[in-house]
Amino acid sequence: AVLCREKMTEQQGNPDQLPADKGQGGLAVFEYENFRGKKVELSGECKDAFEKTQRIGSVIVESGPWVGFERPGYAGEQFVLEKGEYPRWSAWTNCQSFYSLCSFRPLKDSADHKFHLFENAGYEGRKMEIVDDDVPSLWAYGFQDRVASAKVINGTWVGYMYPGYRGRQYVFEQGEFKHWNDWGATAPQIQSVRRVRDMQWHKRGCNSNMASSVMGHFSLFIILFLKDLCYAIYF
Repeated sequence: AVLCREKMTEQQGNPDQLPADKGQGGLAVFEYENFRGKKVELSGECKDAFEKTQRIGSVIVESGPWVGFERPGYAGEQFVLEKGEYPRWSAWTNCQSFYSLCSFRPLKDSADHKFHLFENAGYEGRKMEIVDDDVPSLWAYGFQDRVASAKVINGTWVGYMYPGYRGRQYVFEQGEFKHWNDWGATAPQIQSVRRVRDMQWHKRGCNSNMASSVMGHFSLFIILFLKDLCYAIYF
Protein backbone atom coordinates (compact mmCIF):
# COMPACT_ATOMS: atom_id res chain seq x y z
CA ALA A 1 0.00 0.00 0.00
CA VAL A 2 1.19 3.46 -0.82
CA LEU A 3 1.66 5.70 2.17
CA CYS A 4 -0.11 9.00 1.62
CA ARG A 5 0.68 12.42 3.01
CA GLU A 6 -0.67 12.93 6.50
CA LYS A 7 -2.99 15.84 7.20
CA MET A 8 -1.37 18.99 8.49
CA THR A 9 -1.54 19.70 12.20
CA GLU A 10 -0.63 22.74 14.25
CA GLN A 11 2.32 20.78 15.54
CA GLN A 12 3.60 20.26 12.02
CA GLY A 13 3.16 23.87 11.00
CA ASN A 14 2.78 25.26 7.51
CA PRO A 15 4.85 23.76 4.69
CA ASP A 16 7.60 25.76 3.00
CA GLN A 17 8.28 25.24 -0.69
CA LEU A 18 12.05 25.14 -1.07
CA PRO A 19 13.32 26.59 -4.36
CA ALA A 20 14.81 23.76 -6.38
CA ASP A 21 15.79 22.84 -9.88
CA LYS A 22 13.35 21.06 -12.14
CA GLY A 23 13.07 17.35 -11.40
CA GLN A 24 10.76 14.46 -10.80
CA GLY A 25 9.35 13.26 -7.53
CA GLY A 26 8.17 14.81 -4.30
CA LEU A 27 9.70 14.70 -0.83
CA ALA A 28 8.88 16.36 2.49
CA VAL A 29 11.30 16.79 5.40
CA PHE A 30 10.29 17.51 9.00
CA GLU A 31 12.25 19.18 11.77
CA TYR A 32 11.62 16.43 14.33
CA GLU A 33 11.00 12.70 14.48
CA ASN A 34 7.57 11.26 13.66
CA PHE A 35 6.79 14.05 11.16
CA ARG A 36 6.58 16.86 13.72
CA GLY A 37 7.74 20.45 13.60
CA LYS A 38 8.51 22.60 10.60
CA LYS A 39 7.85 21.00 7.23
CA VAL A 40 9.73 21.68 3.99
CA GLU A 41 8.62 20.26 0.64
CA LEU A 42 11.03 19.49 -2.19
CA SER A 43 10.20 18.97 -5.85
CA GLY A 44 13.73 18.79 -7.25
CA GLU A 45 17.41 19.02 -6.41
CA CYS A 46 18.32 20.71 -3.13
CA LYS A 47 21.99 21.42 -2.35
CA ASP A 48 21.38 22.54 1.23
CA ALA A 49 18.09 21.91 3.01
CA PHE A 50 19.40 23.72 6.08
CA GLU A 51 18.77 26.99 4.30
CA LYS A 52 15.10 26.46 5.23
CA THR A 53 15.24 24.32 8.37
CA GLN A 54 17.64 23.88 11.27
CA ARG A 55 17.46 20.10 11.35
CA ILE A 56 15.84 17.07 9.69
CA GLY A 57 14.35 14.44 11.97
CA SER A 58 11.97 12.59 9.62
CA VAL A 59 11.13 12.30 5.93
CA ILE A 60 8.15 11.35 3.76
CA VAL A 61 8.79 10.39 0.13
CA GLU A 62 5.57 10.85 -1.81
CA SER A 63 7.08 9.98 -5.18
CA GLY A 64 10.57 9.15 -6.13
CA PRO A 65 13.03 7.61 -5.73
CA TRP A 66 15.50 10.04 -4.15
CA VAL A 67 18.99 10.02 -2.68
CA GLY A 68 19.86 11.98 0.46
CA PHE A 69 23.37 13.03 1.42
CA GLU A 70 25.04 13.46 4.78
CA ARG A 71 26.46 16.88 3.92
CA PRO A 72 25.45 19.87 1.78
CA GLY A 73 26.37 19.88 -1.89
CA TYR A 74 25.63 16.18 -2.39
CA ALA A 75 28.63 15.11 -0.31
CA GLY A 76 29.23 12.48 2.36
CA GLU A 77 27.32 9.26 2.88
CA GLN A 78 24.46 8.45 0.53
CA PHE A 79 21.02 7.17 1.55
CA VAL A 80 18.48 5.90 -0.98
CA LEU A 81 14.94 7.07 -0.18
CA GLU A 82 12.08 5.29 -1.92
CA LYS A 83 8.36 5.93 -1.59
CA GLY A 84 7.28 5.65 2.03
CA GLU A 85 7.73 7.12 5.51
CA TYR A 86 10.96 7.54 7.45
CA PRO A 87 9.90 8.54 10.99
CA ARG A 88 13.45 8.79 12.38
CA TRP A 89 17.09 8.57 11.28
CA SER A 90 17.27 4.82 11.89
CA ALA A 91 14.71 4.32 9.10
CA TRP A 92 17.04 5.58 6.37
CA THR A 93 20.21 3.92 7.67
CA ASN A 94 20.92 0.59 9.35
CA CYS A 95 24.10 1.93 10.98
CA GLN A 96 24.21 2.54 14.72
CA SER A 97 25.57 6.06 14.33
CA PHE A 98 23.29 9.05 13.83
CA TYR A 99 23.21 10.37 10.29
CA SER A 100 21.55 13.63 9.34
CA LEU A 101 20.44 14.48 5.82
CA CYS A 102 21.52 17.82 4.37
CA SER A 103 21.06 17.63 0.58
CA PHE A 104 18.76 15.74 -1.76
CA ARG A 105 18.23 14.97 -5.42
CA PRO A 106 15.74 12.76 -7.29
CA LEU A 107 16.88 9.58 -9.02
CA LYS A 108 15.77 8.38 -12.43
CA ASP A 109 13.58 5.31 -12.70
CA SER A 110 13.78 2.72 -15.48
CA ALA A 111 11.76 -0.28 -16.62
CA ASP A 112 14.92 -2.24 -17.45
CA HIS A 113 17.95 -2.85 -15.26
CA LYS A 114 21.37 -4.23 -16.21
CA PHE A 115 24.53 -3.94 -14.11
CA HIS A 116 28.10 -5.15 -14.73
CA LEU A 117 30.49 -5.60 -11.80
CA PHE A 118 34.23 -6.11 -12.21
CA GLU A 119 36.83 -7.50 -9.83
CA ASN A 120 39.55 -5.00 -10.72
CA ALA A 121 39.73 -1.34 -11.69
CA GLY A 122 39.47 -0.51 -15.36
CA TYR A 123 36.88 -3.24 -16.01
CA GLU A 124 39.43 -6.03 -15.58
CA GLY A 125 39.26 -9.42 -13.86
CA ARG A 126 36.16 -11.44 -13.15
CA LYS A 127 32.85 -10.03 -14.33
CA MET A 128 29.33 -10.39 -12.99
CA GLU A 129 26.27 -9.39 -15.02
CA ILE A 130 22.98 -8.75 -13.22
CA VAL A 131 19.80 -8.34 -15.23
CA ASP A 132 16.45 -7.24 -13.73
CA ASP A 133 17.09 -8.71 -10.28
CA ASP A 134 18.32 -7.93 -6.77
CA VAL A 135 21.29 -9.74 -5.22
CA PRO A 136 21.33 -9.89 -1.39
CA SER A 137 24.73 -11.62 -1.38
CA LEU A 138 27.36 -11.63 -4.14
CA TRP A 139 29.09 -14.53 -2.40
CA ALA A 140 25.94 -16.64 -2.61
CA TYR A 141 25.98 -16.26 -6.39
CA GLY A 142 29.61 -17.16 -6.89
CA PHE A 143 31.18 -13.71 -6.87
CA GLN A 144 33.58 -12.18 -4.35
CA ASP A 145 33.08 -9.02 -2.33
CA ARG A 146 35.79 -7.15 -4.23
CA VAL A 147 34.19 -4.82 -6.77
CA ALA A 148 36.68 -2.29 -8.13
CA SER A 149 34.85 -1.02 -11.24
CA ALA A 150 31.34 -1.15 -12.67
CA LYS A 151 29.14 -0.30 -15.64
CA VAL A 152 25.44 0.50 -15.41
CA ILE A 153 23.86 -0.36 -18.74
CA ASN A 154 20.27 0.36 -17.67
CA GLY A 155 18.48 1.64 -14.59
CA THR A 156 19.64 2.95 -11.23
CA TRP A 157 21.19 0.65 -8.61
CA VAL A 158 22.37 0.84 -5.03
CA GLY A 159 25.29 -1.20 -3.71
CA TYR A 160 25.94 -2.04 -0.06
CA MET A 161 29.15 -2.89 1.78
CA TYR A 162 27.63 -5.95 3.46
CA PRO A 163 25.20 -8.77 2.58
CA GLY A 164 21.49 -8.31 3.12
CA TYR A 165 21.53 -4.67 1.94
CA ARG A 166 23.42 -3.48 5.02
CA GLY A 167 26.17 -0.97 5.61
CA ARG A 168 27.28 2.03 3.62
CA GLN A 169 25.28 2.70 0.44
CA TYR A 170 26.54 3.66 -3.00
CA VAL A 171 24.26 4.89 -5.79
CA PHE A 172 25.03 3.75 -9.33
CA GLU A 173 23.29 5.60 -12.14
CA GLN A 174 23.64 4.83 -15.85
CA GLY A 175 27.27 5.20 -16.88
CA GLU A 176 30.76 3.85 -16.25
CA PHE A 177 32.71 3.71 -13.00
CA LYS A 178 36.36 2.90 -13.78
CA HIS A 179 37.50 3.01 -10.14
CA TRP A 180 35.75 2.57 -6.80
CA ASN A 181 36.51 6.22 -5.99
CA ASP A 182 34.12 7.12 -8.82
CA TRP A 183 31.15 5.99 -6.70
CA GLY A 184 32.48 7.58 -3.52
CA ALA A 185 34.03 4.51 -1.90
CA THR A 186 37.36 4.34 -0.10
CA ALA A 187 37.74 0.58 -0.67
CA PRO A 188 36.59 -1.85 -3.41
CA GLN A 189 34.03 -3.65 -1.26
CA ILE A 190 30.42 -4.33 -2.26
CA GLN A 191 28.56 -7.42 -1.03
CA SER A 192 24.94 -6.82 -2.09
CA VAL A 193 23.17 -4.79 -4.78
CA ARG A 194 19.57 -4.04 -5.70
CA ARG A 195 17.56 -2.02 -8.18
CA VAL A 196 16.25 1.43 -7.25
CA ARG A 197 12.65 1.72 -8.37
CA ASP A 198 9.75 4.12 -7.93
CA MET A 199 7.91 1.80 -5.61
CA GLN A 200 7.58 1.08 -1.92
CA TRP A 201 9.79 -1.93 -1.31
CA HIS A 202 9.48 -1.90 2.48
CA LYS A 203 6.41 -1.03 4.51
CA ARG A 204 8.22 1.74 6.40
CA GLY A 205 10.81 2.68 3.82
CA CYS A 206 13.44 1.06 6.03
CA ASN A 207 16.21 -1.21 4.76
CA SER A 208 17.41 -2.54 8.13
CA ASN A 209 15.59 -5.87 8.20
CA MET A 210 16.46 -7.47 4.88
CA ALA A 211 18.72 -10.30 6.04
CA SER A 212 15.96 -12.89 5.67
CA SER A 213 15.82 -12.24 1.94
CA VAL A 214 19.37 -13.53 1.51
CA MET A 215 18.10 -17.11 1.46
CA GLY A 216 15.27 -16.33 -0.94
CA HIS A 217 15.21 -17.58 -4.50
CA PHE A 218 16.22 -15.16 -7.22
CA SER A 219 16.35 -15.89 -10.94
CA LEU A 220 19.71 -14.51 -11.94
CA PHE A 221 22.05 -14.95 -14.85
CA ILE A 222 25.67 -14.47 -13.93
CA ILE A 223 28.60 -14.45 -16.30
CA LEU A 224 31.96 -15.01 -14.69
CA PHE A 225 35.07 -14.43 -16.74
CA LEU A 226 38.26 -15.95 -15.36
CA LYS A 227 41.29 -15.74 -17.62
CA ASP A 228 40.27 -17.51 -20.86
CA LEU A 229 37.32 -19.42 -19.41
CA CYS A 230 33.70 -18.35 -19.38
CA TYR A 231 31.23 -19.77 -16.88
CA ALA A 232 27.49 -19.35 -17.18
CA ILE A 233 25.58 -19.98 -13.96
CA TYR A 234 21.81 -20.12 -13.66
CA PHE A 235 19.71 -20.02 -10.46
